[in-house]
Amino acid sequence: MALPAAISSLKAKDGLQLGMSVARLFASAASQIKVEVMPYKVHRIEAPSNIVETNVPELMSFYKLMYKLRRMEIAADMMYKAKFIRGFCHLYDGQEAVLTGIEAAITLEDSIITSYRDHCQHITRGGSVKELMAELMGKSEGATRGLGGSMHIYNRKANFYGGNGIVGAQIPLGAGIALAHKYRGEPNVCITMYGDGAANQGQKYEALNMAGLWNLPVIFVCENNHYGMGTAEWRAAKSPNFYTRGDYIPGIKVDGMDVLAVKHAVAFAKAYALANGPIVMEMDTYRYHGHSMSDPGSTYRTRDEINAMRTERDPIERVKKLLLSNGVEAGELKRVDKDVKKEVDDAVEAAKAGTIPPDSWLWKNMYVAPLGGEMRGVLPGQYHAPDFDPEYTS
Repeated sequence: MALPAAISSLKAKDGLQLGMSVARLFASAASQIKVEVMPYKVHRIEAPSNIVETNVPELMSFYKLMYKLRRMEIAADMMYKAKFIRGFCHLYDGQEAVLTGIEAAITLEDSIITSYRDHCQHITRGGSVKELMAELMGKSEGATRGLGGSMHIYNRKANFYGGNGIVGAQIPLGAGIALAHKYRGEPNVCITMYGDGAANQGQKYEALNMAGLWNLPVIFVCENNHYGMGTAEWRAAKSPNFYTRGDYIPGIKVDGMDVLAVKHAVAFAKAYALANGPIVMEMDTYRYHGHSMSDPGSTYRTRDEINAMRTERDPIERVKKLLLSNGVEAGELKRVDKDVKKEVDDAVEAAKAGTIPPDSWLWKNMYVAPLGGEMRGVLPGQYHAPDFDPEYTS
């Protein structure tokens, strides 16, 4: 915010409140905060510095965004249990620092593609909570008009290429998107996100090989939350050091529970990828929920383990402590919490009131008449056979 505009916004305040606000404004505008993050581990590349600079406005923006993502996923959990959301549903709470840090280091001209754990990408790419919740409930006001559901969120205009339901399928697609950036001469990268459960897939190594051969501007981001469904990483991978698994491609391991560490590392990786080609990043993170809503998440790990992660490494609490220690009042953060909660609650109610897509949309984006085929509904014995509309006029 420009200083004159910021001062203008304070005109409604008076007395001591105005004095404190002005003092805080000048302090935050003038002071840079230096934070020491966990040292990066690297493979075939020199590590960036682990001293990161930030400021209060940036930390506040991180706090607001991560808290919004957290509340949204908690709301999705509640709506699923209330049966407003059906089918597969994979939640992101606990991993917010990864995506928030990535977006802080790139622009909307850069591309992102990910797996089926994709709700939060819709928000960070400029979408609304209402659109996301409506999509999860199968409403026509949803992010993909109620046709994609939880696993297939997509926003081409914001360079977000999904939401992919097949494990690891997004990895070669991400390399292809990076090829398109390079072919068009664009100074952009493709962030290709996948989990530790997909890290042993053969298609990943084919994509790595092609990206290395052609020096594609792609950042392969392994979100290592330590469990592929219910299987611990050490049981599934002979070498769980995923940042080294590119072999000839450089890698870097990052504390994925620290948004500042992520932002700094991704900025470093983007500069490297544009100049030299692909790089692998391993984000050491953790999901609080199970793999999906059908997984209680407590049969293959202990509740003590989950509680320890919440207590010791929670990404939102980490930023909150930094804000409090740098002059932000607890009441200000409570107001943020209240505003975000209202935004999410309102979005949920709006989504509930949304409209179910017409039956004809079941045949949308199909180019050949389905020869009398029927779509099964959610109720026993329920089938839909709408008219085929090749012109999409209905």
